[in-house]
Amino acid sequence: MLKENRNFEYNHEMENEGNMTMPGMECPPLCKPPIERVVNRNICHHVPHIQPIHTRIINHHIYKHSCVPCFTCCEENVVSHVNENHYYR
Repeated sequence: MLKENRNFEYNHEMENEGNMTMPGMECPPLCKPPIERVVNRNICHHVPHIQPIHTRIINHHIYKHSCVPCFTCCEENVVSHVNENHYYR
């Protein structure tokens, strides 16, 4: 009879307050299936890239020729002999 009395109090509390435990009693834990949480994280990685760069310098030599006249002068002497000898006529 005491057992029925406890069930009545248990049912009465469950209907009124929605509480599943009786005062002074503890229920065994319920095993629920695991739930999954998804946490998206962005992790930034620094990846150095080595890129060799070779610089080739090409020198273009351009020779511009110009004609600069260099004038010279020379002098010639021509000797002419005029014989005005009156003796040979």
